[in-house]
Amino acid sequence: MRVIFGVLSLLWKVYIAVVFFVFAIVLYPFFLLTTLTSKTKPLGFKLFIFWSYAIRVFCIYPVKKIQHGPIPHGPYIIIANHTSYLDIFLMYSILPNHQFMFLGKSEILKYPIVSTYFKSMNVPVYRHDKSRAGRAYIGAINAYQKGYSLAIFPEGTFPEIDLPKMVAFKSGAFKLAKELNAPLLPLTFMNNYKLFSDPMNWLGPARPGLSIVHIHEKISVEQVKSMSADTLKEYCFELISKPLQEAHPELY
Repeated sequence: MRVIFGVLSLLWKVYIAVVFFVFAIVLYPFFLLTTLTSKTKPLGFKLFIFWSYAIRVFCIYPVKKIQHGPIPHGPYIIIANHTSYLDIFLMYSILPNHQFMFLGKSEILKYPIVSTYFKSMNVPVYRHDKSRAGRAYIGAINAYQKGYSLAIFPEGTFPEIDLPKMVAFKSGAFKLAKELNAPLLPLTFMNNYKLFSDPMNWLGPARPGLSIVHIHEKISVEQVKSMSADTLKEYCFELISKPLQEAHPELY
């Protein structure tokens, strides 16, 4: 029975890949036009929002947003747990009202077509090259100062065991928030790992279904200033992990 469900999950992943790349190819010429000048670049973000809604419709991923406070005006730094590529593509339609850039691993640049989308509208982070990582950090600061919000997954990777239990946060997002005096907007993705697991796990779970996300209350600039980077990191970890702990006490 487990093999049968695994095969069905694999077929669903193939279907999602087809939908993803069909829209990637169809939108590609329009996206290239938006990258010609800084004035047209915001239209690229709107294409990502459209693409996100398309994934939700064609792959049957309705979203339930549980808001713990009003969504602030940007710019801010979005931080979230990370267990699925759905976290990325759904975020555009979850937070469509203020354009943001992802700080993401540079390995994405290896994929044709996707690399053009990523490097044009996001900030690749070269984790194993200190010089290029430093330039990415400066690029993130420049993007924020131009009015873009920044989206960061502080875990830095997918947890490999005991999903959805989170792994320890890295410090980069919180040092950046301190340097920029930027507010933080924490999110908790509750079940995307069940809807679309790591594609490298061929028989891992994948199915249509309701995606649930908690949008926590903004952590204000005053709160960011009042805490050290390490204290802020621990505070955000507890805040984001709390709904997961309540839903999965057996993991904690």
